[in-house]
Amino acid sequence: MADNKIRLQKFLAENGVASRRKSEELIERGKVRVNGHPATLGDKVDPRYDLVTVSGEKIVPAQKSENIYIMINKPRGYVTTMSDEMGRKCVAELVSDIPERIYPVGRLDKDSEGLLLFTNDGEFANMLTHPSMHVSKTYRVSVKPMADEAQLVELSSGVVIDGKKTMPASVQVMSEGDGRSVLQITIHEGRNRQIRKMCEAVGLETVRLKRISIGSLKLGSLSAGEYRELRKEEVAALKRSAQKAKSANENKRSKGKNRR
Repeated sequence: MADNKIRLQKFLAENGVASRRKSEELIERGKVRVNGHPATLGDKVDPRYDLVTVSGEKIVPAQKSENIYIMINKPRGYVTTMSDEMGRKCVAELVSDIPERIYPVGRLDKDSEGLLLFTNDGEFANMLTHPSMHVSKTYRVSVKPMADEAQLVELSSGVVIDGKKTMPASVQVMSEGDGRSVLQITIHEGRNRQIRKMCEAVGLETVRLKRISIGSLKLGSLSAGEYRELRKEEVAALKRSAQKAKSANENKRSKGKNRR
């Protein structure tokens, strides 16, 4: 008899609740129940028979439909969640006219803006957010005071935040004046509030932060608060970027082990 059970976080991701990583957070926070019992990481469910609820809401297994890939230009002032207990504006409001259940891929903090992806494809979301992937993300960052050469070198080579050094970054000065600099920073990891913490670590205050690209996908002229569907070639390019970054990371780890 075939075993139809799948990991709980995969079930949640496939049914548009959240990405796998976010689903794991929901499980750890006690928000998920299986057949009335609190769920734990590692649990498996049979979508045909098991009752899964998140915050009391029953999750009905979705009929297999076409995957959706959306990019939005997130305005400042919105939190990257589908609902908020504090009553703050959520990015879900920006895609409320889409009938399918979709969720954000990764996050931008409340005071940041720019490119944010939504999907109902759990595998795609996992590819872009898993720590092993290192897909590049580029930001336009306004800082004060004006950045000096030493600070730029520090940002580029890596700084220690939250007890761990960041990976090397690409840093360009786009403009300077009125006591501030506009930098373009490309990073290859997705740590919490990473750009702001990097700038703070070298003595710079982030005045404005906007994500302008993820991998080969660019925000372009999309207006704040608007969204559009990704083209098939754009989705394929993001998947290639994730696989390429994963392979490069695995090769780097392999070389490191061989030196020991």
